Amino acid sequence: MDNTTEGTWESLPVKLNEGILQTLEEVKFTHMTPVQAACIPLFMRNKDVAAEAVTGSGKTLAFVIPIIELLLKREEKLKKMQVGALVVTPTRELALQISEVMKQFLQKFPQFTQILLIGGTNPIEDVEKFKEHGAHIVIATPGRLEDMFRRKADGLDLASSVKGLDVLVLDEADRLLDMGFEASLNNILGFLPKQRRTGLFSATQTQELEKLVRAGLRNPVRITVKEKGVAATSMQKTPSRLSNYYTICRSENKFNHLVTFLRQHKHEKNLVFFSTCACVEYYGRALEVLVKKADVHCIHGKMKNKRNKIFADFRALKSGILVCTDVMARGIDIPDVNWVLQYDPPSNASAFVHRCGRTARIGNQGNALVFLLPMEEAYVNFLSINQKCPLQKMVLSGDVPDVLPKVKTLALADRAMFDRGMRAFVSYVQAYAKHECSLIFRSKDLDLATLARGFALLRLPRMPELRGDTLPDFKETTVDTDKIRYKDKQREKLRQKLLLELKDQVKISYPKKNLIKNKSWSKQRSKKERREKRSAKRRRDEGSDVEDEEMQELLNDTRILKKLKKGKITEEDFENQISAQISGPKSKHKAGAATGEGSGGEDV
Repeated sequence: MDNTTEGTWESLPVKLNEGILQTLEEVKFTHMTPVQAACIPLFMRNKDVAAEAVTGSGKTLAFVIPIIELLLKREEKLKKMQVGALVVTPTRELALQISEVMKQFLQKFPQFTQILLIGGTNPIEDVEKFKEHGAHIVIATPGRLEDMFRRKADGLDLASSVKGLDVLVLDEADRLLDMGFEASLNNILGFLPKQRRTGLFSATQTQELEKLVRAGLRNPVRITVKEKGVAATSMQKTPSRLSNYYTICRSENKFNHLVTFLRQHKHEKNLVFFSTCACVEYYGRALEVLVKKADVHCIHGKMKNKRNKIFADFRALKSGILVCTDVMARGIDIPDVNWVLQYDPPSNASAFVHRCGRTARIGNQGNALVFLLPMEEAYVNFLSINQKCPLQKMVLSGDVPDVLPKVKTLALADRAMFDRGMRAFVSYVQAYAKHECSLIFRSKDLDLATLARGFALLRLPRMPELRGDTLPDFKETTVDTDKIRYKDKQREKLRQKLLLELKDQVKISYPKKNLIKNKSWSKQRSKKERREKRSAKRRRDEGSDVEDEEMQELLNDTRILKKLKKGKITEEDFENQISAQISGPKSKHKAGAATGEGSGGEDV
């Protein structure tokens, strides 16, 4: 914003507690932002609030301060197991960030306790922590919070704890619905008392959000915070101090331009967005090698136990590169981000605005750059009209070193890198086919041969989009890719064992098993239910996630081989499933691969 301040905290029409004012002075927030000036008095006067403000406008303090004020004004003190305030947010990174802000303010109010309920930890540990310490303020992601309501058998009666709830906040409410949390939110709202204060905070308003406003808020005050000096008809959705650029480059030169740009800006803090988890894994590893003397971190939604530490480590850096998916696009506050680079445009236009909003926060300067293919240039005009997000053209130097041969060398030296490249290519093509703006991003216009060269592939993967096609413009390596070994000796040993068993088994013809047709329906149903319960238990127990996903894929190959041995699948089925493992996600996972999202909604 051109002018981010709306006066000092003392100028509010409601008086803030002395402890809150002291904390604000300690963290050097001497003045309010417009969204804070608008929301805090309303909350403290017991109004429901639905606030829309551009990303980076200071929404977190707009609800953290009223939460503490309302809990201080309670007639009866909160008991140990009594929840007074609940904050629900779409991702664990944003929940962690809100928890850190809340912790700063609670130092002056030791009578209040808070708990963080997010994925990536063992839910039983959360139950024990809640039982031991209680929690007056709960900050949570929807999936874990909904799970906690089902933990009565483990000794946690959360439904009883929230009966006296004073405040509910849904942060990044539009994103909560985008990520498929609508059913979870409805279940959670069913446990909460009707007599409460509710705040919805978002950067955009949608029809789905309007339904949630009507369902969860009583006569809400609607607040829309605009950029100062921006006409009401234009309503620019990105911060006015953000310099927003685009550049046009062919797909075989795109990665070369990215590496050159990052080498030139390696002493700054950069976020690089890719469309899928597989692309983050592949290009992130390549950047670690190609951009010397730079801290490169990778983060995406399929990382479970690692994400919180990676996020915290990058926030603490003065300079570095964070390679990520849209899991980092919303509400995340990383200090002093200089550049937001969008290597792949996001699948929907609103995500474009949120990605840019990771820089130029709270009145600071920032820069954003999106890489577009020549056939995608119409997207610039689309963003200007659809998202009120104007872009300036940046011409990058045409004389850039070709780093793709080095990426090929990495793939030849380690099968893990070779596999990552194949998965990244497949996931990118699938994501492209599902782009919201399909009139501009048309998968049939993709030159797959040029694209494969841009991915530095050694050979083309097996995938439906390439079935029956020959691409003479793409030259495969003369090296036998089956002989590329894993650097990890344990993985290579397991692969060799698998190949040896396969060689022995393909010669054996297995008789088809006779199905037992006279088995009672009740026994069949019972067996199915037991299997489903075991599967659900494994999904709930997030603490047992396998750290090395690639090792898990190799183990999956072993399971497929066992099915072949037992005659459960044919040799043709075996080959198809092995190919699918190597080439990319299976059809039932395609939606997740395309958006980078997993079934839990958080895995972006």
